[in-house]
Formats: sequence, structure tokens, C-alpha cells
Amino acid sequence: MAIILDGKKLSETIKQEIAVEVKKLTDSSLLSPGLAVIIVGNNPASKVYVSSKKKACAATGVFSLEVALDENISQEKLIEEINKLNKDDRINGILLQLPLPKHLDEHAALEAIKPEKDVDGFHPINVGKLYIGLDTFVPCTPKGIMELLKRNNVQIAGKNAVVIGRSNIVGKPIGALLMKENATVTIAHSKTQNLPELVKNADIVVSAIGKPKFVKGDWIKDGAVVVDVGINSVDDPSSPKGYKLVGDVEYEEAEKKASYITPVPGGVGPMTIAMLLSNTLKARMNK
Repeated sequence: MAIILDGKKLSETIKQEIAVEVKKLTDSSLLSPGLAVIIVGNNPASKVYVSSKKKACAATGVFSLEVALDENISQEKLIEEINKLNKDDRINGILLQLPLPKHLDEHAALEAIKPEKDVDGFHPINVGKLYIGLDTFVPCTPKGIMELLKRNNVQIAGKNAVVIGRSNIVGKPIGALLMKENATVTIAHSKTQNLPELVKNADIVVSAIGKPKFVKGDWIKDGAVVVDVGINSVDDPSSPKGYKLVGDVEYEEAEKKASYITPVPGGVGPMTIAMLLSNTLKARMNK
């Protein structure tokens, strides 16, 4: 039976560590780290995420500012709002909540954020630094995965890792981070052939494709480490809500074969917000 990689528990430990560092700043009459979250429109999921980020800031002593903008805002006005935050000395980190309404250019908006305030790690300068191995802001979900692995003493060097999904937010950066730790990395995607065979040879499997129970339990190699990034809502008449959350991996079957596995929910998800706070503290300390 696999050891559970408990992201919820670890994220609380990390938030306590961050709170200690923030208190050191404020006890020395220095400004606490400041995080601004820009939300455009009324996307219900985005509102939930922003609310949870504000709560995490409050729990750790990080100053937070929510900038709520009309869904019909122009690109020019959005860039203006970003530039105001770029110049605001209270703000060390700027997070642009995605997705944006269709009429806005996401890439241009992300590039408008100063690289030294880009706590999401999405600015091309920070992406480039990650890929050539320089110190930079690492996207929060991949950074959270690496913390989960390292703090549970999972060996990475020399291991075969298969990453399923090639997004700029998870797949590509986690591939780069695993390579930096000397894993041999294959990034699989929708055009990959013989995916089950690839997974069966993997010591570490990271799935980030957003398809419920796509990765079958019998694909998992005995003793493999399974990191499930997917959070998928599926109908469940027995649940009071009428649905339940499941990952990309057939958890019950995979758990029998894996050495370590992340639950869904409670695995990678909580680590993402903890890493956002970690990056915001890093931005404050870099000043």
C-alpha cells in the first residue's frame, strides 16, 4: 500500500514557516510581503481561488490586495492596472487570475508584469531562467510537487519520470525541474503513442491532463511514485453535492502498486497556494 503524499498537511507546515519569516520582518518594523491578485470578470471558479488565496495571506501575515476588474475592460486599461501595481512599493507579487475573458491577450498581460513581481513564474524572462537553471520564480504547482517529493525523501536522481501533459503551467516546468534534479524525463501528450508502455516503465509519474481516471492502475509500475495533478468533477448521485472530485489516475488501483501517491483532493492542490506565498516572500526578500 502506497504512502500518501499529504499536500494538505505539508502546506500547513510551510505556511507556518512563512508566518515565522513574515513576523521577523514586521518585528523589525519592515513591511510584510504584499501580494496583489487581479481578477477580471465573474468566473465562479476564479472567485473561489481568489478567496482561498486571501485567506492564506491573512493566515500568514502577508498583505493582500484584490483588484477586481470589469469583464469588459479593455486590454489597455488592464495593462494600466498592472503598471500601477508594478510601481506600488507595498506589492511584491502580482498574480493575474486566469483564464481571462476571450477578448483580452493573456500573453501580453502576463508580460506586462515586472519579472521581479511575477510570483506565478509565467513571465518569459522567468520561464527562460528556469530552463537554463538560474534562480527564478518557479510556477507554483510544479514547485509544490517538488516540495512534496523532496520533503518526503523521494529519490529523483537517476529515475525515469513520465510527465503526462505539456502545459506551460504544469507539464513543461515540472519536466524542467525533474531534469534539474537529474531524472530522465519523458513529456507525453495527446499525440504520444504507446502511453501505457511509457508509464509502465516510469519510476515517477506526474499526470496533469484533466481527464478523470485516464491513467489506469495497471499502467503503474510496482513501487512507482504517482503525482496526480488533475482535479476533475464527476457526477456522483450518492454525494450531497451531486458530484465528487477525482484525479487523472485510477486512485484505488494505483495505490496498491505505487510506493507514494498524492490524493485528490488534498495532494498537489493545497501546495500550490503555499508556494504562491513562498514566492511572494522570496520577492519581498529579493528587494
